[in-house]
Order: sequence, then C-alpha cells, then structure tokens
Amino acid sequence: MRKELTEILELVVADLGGAVREGQNRMVEETATALEDSSHVLIQAGTGTGKSIGYLVPLMEWSVRTGQRAAVSTATLALQRQIVGQDAPRVARAVSAVTGHEPHIALLKGWNNYVCLRKVHGGYPEDDALVSRAEGEYGASATGEEVKRLREWAAETETGDRDDLVPGVSERAWRQVSLSKPECVGVKCPLRDVCFPVRARTEAAEADIVITNHAMLGVHSSGTPVLPDVDAFVVDEAHDLADRVTSQLTFALSHGEISGLARLLRREKILPEGIERARDGVVAIMDELEEGRLTCLPAPLQDALMLLLRELQLVENDVAALPGSTESDAATKAVVRHRLSTCVDMVSAMVSEEVAAGALVVWLSHDLEGRSSLCAAPLDVSAPLADTLFEARPAILTSATLAIGGRFDLAARQIGFSYPSQGPWRGIDVGSPFTYHQQGILYIARHLPVPGKEGYGEETLRELVELIEASEGGALCLFTSRKAANEAAAFARDHLDVPILAQGEDQLPTLVKDFAADPHASLFGTLSLWQGVDVPGLTCRLVTIDRIPFPRPNDALVQARSRRAHERGYNGFMEVSAAHAALLLAQGAGRLIRSEGDRGVVAILDPRLVTARYGGFLRASLPHMWGTDDGAVVRAALGRLAAQVK
Repeated sequence: MRKELTEILELVVADLGGAVREGQNRMVEETATALEDSSHVLIQAGTGTGKSIGYLVPLMEWSVRTGQRAAVSTATLALQRQIVGQDAPRVARAVSAVTGHEPHIALLKGWNNYVCLRKVHGGYPEDDALVSRAEGEYGASATGEEVKRLREWAAETETGDRDDLVPGVSERAWRQVSLSKPECVGVKCPLRDVCFPVRARTEAAEADIVITNHAMLGVHSSGTPVLPDVDAFVVDEAHDLADRVTSQLTFALSHGEISGLARLLRREKILPEGIERARDGVVAIMDELEEGRLTCLPAPLQDALMLLLRELQLVENDVAALPGSTESDAATKAVVRHRLSTCVDMVSAMVSEEVAAGALVVWLSHDLEGRSSLCAAPLDVSAPLADTLFEARPAILTSATLAIGGRFDLAARQIGFSYPSQGPWRGIDVGSPFTYHQQGILYIARHLPVPGKEGYGEETLRELVELIEASEGGALCLFTSRKAANEAAAFARDHLDVPILAQGEDQLPTLVKDFAADPHASLFGTLSLWQGVDVPGLTCRLVTIDRIPFPRPNDALVQARSRRAHERGYNGFMEVSAAHAALLLAQGAGRLIRSEGDRGVVAILDPRLVTARYGGFLRASLPHMWGTDDGAVVRAALGRLAAQVK
C-alpha cells in the first residue's frame, strides 16, 4: 500500500482511538487498486471491519491527487448520516493533513426530499389537488397539525431536508410542502436563489465526493440525469442496490391517480370527461380480474388502456396552451403538465412491447377495500445500472453480505458486472474482526415442525418463550409477517414477566431505543428490523428467526425472475427465492454480534435449514458460529449470559 494511504489510515484510526484492522487495511488496498485500474470489485466486509473508512480513505486520496470526482451511495438513512456527519469529515481532515488538500463533500438527495419554500408560502396550486388525489387512495386529507409544523420548520431549517425533520411527518403532509423536479418552475421562481434542492445540486456539482442514495442511482440509471458527472462509484450496502432501484422504478396506475389529474384539468377549464369515462372503463375491467401477475394483458384491458392513452394525449395540446407568463401561471402549468405526462408514461408503458417481451412485469393488486391498481416493475435492472453508471469507470460495491451461498456470482449478475462490456470483476471477502465461532451459537431447532402456509403452532411459540425465559429477555425476535409477530408477542406477554416491545405500537426508532436501554426487554418485529438494528453488548444476547424468509411464491417479480433464470439455465428457485432468503438470513443473524465483546445465540425455529436440500446453501451465507440443535445446551448458555446482566 502506498505511503500516503498508510499515513491517512493511521491518522483516522488514531482519531477514532482504535487500531488498524487487517480487513480494513485490505479494503483500502483493494479499493485503491480498483480506482487506479478503473476496474470493478465486490468487497464483502463483515460487521466491525469499518467499511466506510476502508473505502473513504483511498477514494478521497485518489480524488485530491487526480482531480477526479466520485459518488458514494447508501441504502439507509442511518449509514448516510454516519458518513456525512462522522466518517467523511474525519477522513477529509486526515487527507488534508497528509496531502495538503481537503476534499469537498456534498450530500445530494431527490428533489422532493427538500421543502419547496415557494410552495410553503402558497405559490403552487397544489393543496386542493393533493387532498382530492388522496381521497381516492386514502379517504382523508393531510393532517392539519403536521402541515402547520412543517411550515414552521421550513422557516427555520438550514437544509430543507426532510430527513432533518424530527419527528417526521406523513407522506401526505410532506406532499403539501414539496414537489418533484418536473413541477418546478425553474428560473421563473423568485426564491430560486434560496431554493434548497437547487443549493444542494449546486454544491454537489462542485464537490469532490458526493454522498447520495440508491434511489438516486435508480433514477439516474433510468435515463433521467439527477447526479453530477462523476468518475467513480462506491456503493455501500450494495446487497440492497438491485431491490432499491427496482422499487424506485416501480409504478402503479389507479383510480385515484387518474382522478387527481382529472380534477386538476377541470380546475384549469380543460374538460376531462373523456379521461374519466376511459378511467371508469379501465377500472371496471381491473375489478373483474384476479390479483396476480399478468403475463400478457387481456384484450379488453389492452383496449381500455389504449382508449385511456388516446384521451390523455388529446388534452396534451390544451395543457401546452395554458398560460405561463406569470409566476403563478407557470407553477400551475408545471404541475398539470407533470401529472399528465406521468399518467401518459404509465399507460404507454403498460401497453408497450416491453410487457409482451417480459422486460416489464405487470400485475394486478387489490387493497383491503377492494380498490384495484395496475402495477409494473422492471424484470431486471442490471443492464441500466451497468450501462449508465458503471460503464468505463471504476465501481466498488461493498456490504457485509454479498457472497450469497458463499459465491459472488449472483450479486455480480444482479448489478451488471457480469456483462462483457464491463470487463473483468473480482469478488473479495476481507473477513471480520469478530471470532464468530467463539462469540456466537447458531441454534437450529431441528425438532420443531416445518412451518406451513398457515404459520406454525403452539410448539414453536413455546420454544420461543423458553429461549427468552432462559435469557431473561434481551431478545430481538424477527418474523416474516406482521401477523406472526403480533401473535408471538401476545403469546409471550401471556407467558413471560419481561417487557415485550412490538413493532407497530410505537415509532420504530423509539422501540429500538427502548430495547437498547432495557437489558430485560425483548423486541418483536418484521422485515424492518432484519437490517440496520445496531445494539451491541449483552442487551441483545438472543436473536430469533421464526422461519426461512422466502419471498411470497405468488409475488409477480419472483415468478417472472424465476422463469427468466430457468430460461437462462439456472435453477429458478435457488437463483431467486433461496438467494433472497439467504441474504435476509445473513442480515438477520448479523444483528447479534456487533462488537468484539458481544456474546449470544442466534436461534432459527425452522428445521428446513438442516433438513432441506437447500439448507447448506442458506447456512453458507450465515456468520460461522458454533452450531447445535440441542436446546438444553442453548438454554444453559443463555442462562449464563443472563447472569452477567446487571
């Protein structure tokens, strides 16, 4: 490793009061190599490695030395805050001390993540439209108290960033003070000089290192340029990249969406009767169809969508003719034009060749009140990621869980590294500073019945209660469904004297904070808790997983991707469902050991992890803890840990 990198790393580690770790040292070397060679690398770095320092040190040194710029993307707000508030400034100071040049760092999020000052002051004709649009979907307008608090906050905030608002507000309330980029009037806005999203983009355009998120990568990869030109990408929490990008590019056509547009048009004296008749025709057909994937659109639905598209296109000239000379008129026109183009784009996609070719997966869903939505998502995001983001520039993707089933191939295929145009790529596991086989026990309850479609019986719940009783609390209990979590929490409260916290009974950050503060509390929850919960020490000494987290077999994307994998010669179940489960199992089990002094048990209450043929594949993705299926041994170990809790 070059002398400068060694010096910078040592300064950062000294500032943190620690020592250089072998895995972190290797991560610096591998990242530096990728930057110099303009190559691609997948780096699996276990919890405790110090990943962000491991890539920020070579990235910032490379940037100030070469004058090139880079983007760093994260999946979660917690990591983004850690990087922006702690790690990046610390590394920047060390780089400055060694090289004499301090890199400029900027944070960039989506346009509608920032408050619009003009909209706060009534500059956009949006409130009525939002209320009426929401009525079709939710049955109520935004909460007045939330909007009032938002407007007060807008007058005080220095960033305008929604994520800086604590406590947060509902999506409906936030829409009252924000807008998408196409709805912005641009240079005509009198507040442009103090506009929060404009300021964020100006700063990002001048920065050496831009900190952003996976959703922004998704938008950029779809052909809408939202990121400044950069010469390298680092993607942290890369295991989540493909899913986050897919989610960002998923859309839904519903009665409420089209009705909101119709109300906007009518207010601007543009008659929407044709659109409303066509909408009713589409909705009537959707209501008659069963939920699930539509491998091809039924002819009546195809015809109804084509009629709706024609009616939408007929008013495009009327919208283009709306006055826009004044600030108010320009704002109105921007909103109406964006809502119309959004509907046109959605319907056009639904009737496009992409659906027939299978590149766009379409499915029908009904909410609890029976209202229908026609949804669509890209089957595969690897090509746009590869072509738009990673082509001809170095890309470093890292996570604690990238080697699914012990191999990097699947991760490489999902994000596009495997295309010949990307050149060679390499996958590297730099390990973890933790000694999992000494710090943790992996208990697989082999004697329990296999969970069925209706869940599991009292035998599994009693096993869970006995484990929590032995550990005297301190359990993070992970479930694959809200129903299972609620039933287990109720059962535990009936049979235990320790505090039971349940997701949904309070804000998630509050629940995690309360769990961390009480060594005898146990926290029950679903997929939101499988990632990102960081509670080191004996407070979290037991992690339970109720069943293997396979995706729903009737999920449209799962079905489509499994079929595509089979067509390409792979095992569809292993490539999609088992890989999904392996990743989540690794993330869930990773909640236990968060520091070198942690001790505890991961208990998986699904015997298929050892009895099914795919069990070995799933276990290969888990931390290498000492394994057993002897419940008595595990309860005794938990009892010893409980005795250490004050």
